[in-house]
Amino acid sequence: MSDNPYQDGRGNKDASITNTKGMGTMTPAHRKSGPTTKVDGGPFLIGDTMTGGYGKGPDILHDCTIAVNPGEIAVIVGPNGAGKSTAMKAVFGMLDVRSGSVRLDGEDITRLTPQDRVVKGMGFVPQTNNIFTSMTVEENLEMGAFIRRDDIRETMEQVYDLFPILREKRYQAAGELSGGQRQQVAVGRALMTKPKVLMLDEPTAGVSPIVMDELFDRIIEVSRTGLPILMVEQNAKQALAIADKGYVLVQGRNAFTGTGKELLEDPEVRKSFLGG
Repeated sequence: MSDNPYQDGRGNKDASITNTKGMGTMTPAHRKSGPTTKVDGGPFLIGDTMTGGYGKGPDILHDCTIAVNPGEIAVIVGPNGAGKSTAMKAVFGMLDVRSGSVRLDGEDITRLTPQDRVVKGMGFVPQTNNIFTSMTVEENLEMGAFIRRDDIRETMEQVYDLFPILREKRYQAAGELSGGQRQQVAVGRALMTKPKVLMLDEPTAGVSPIVMDELFDRIIEVSRTGLPILMVEQNAKQALAIADKGYVLVQGRNAFTGTGKELLEDPEVRKSFLGG
């Protein structure tokens, strides 16, 4: 038994909720993406030496690299203003990557729009405005499957098994739920696409410690299916405790990289970013 209660028993490769065969080639008609190319080798998802920012503004990221492989939880931590969420958004195509690249399953997707990255298999849960508050829980989940043309009922049952409270409240307006329950809806909606990778931006922001632990338990459960999870998290100690890989960013640059355990035990990381 390890000292970390989250790490024991990892590695179940039940891939029932993941998309192991790709998402097809649908492209939203109203948006155009650039070309993609196949690149052999490397991590399953990587934002490689990314430099860039928003629009014509200054660079926020500077040669920043983050990556995750199947079955891993990779977390991005660092002080406020370090570029954590910006790095996540760069991988998802929400800002200009002026140099560097983004690759998913060996394919260079740097020029793709966010919509086309969803079709390629990215499931992204933003920190805020991540549910339709006036819709029921079940309607939110159905909206998550908008790109699918197959039967979604099995996936919905899997989401309800993962988050039992959502089954209980399936006909309730999502806006009436607690903060933690709303986050479960947001994650569940992303899982309805049967993604190849799940990206979470501050999933425990504003929730109680008890709810945070429950959300982390569910995130671990999802990772056990083999789905790669890339997560930005302000609660650095707790996030690194469940992480296979961790990235500490400072001013948009990689300051420290290692396993979650290595970063938790690094004296400089502890002193500078984890409160000693």
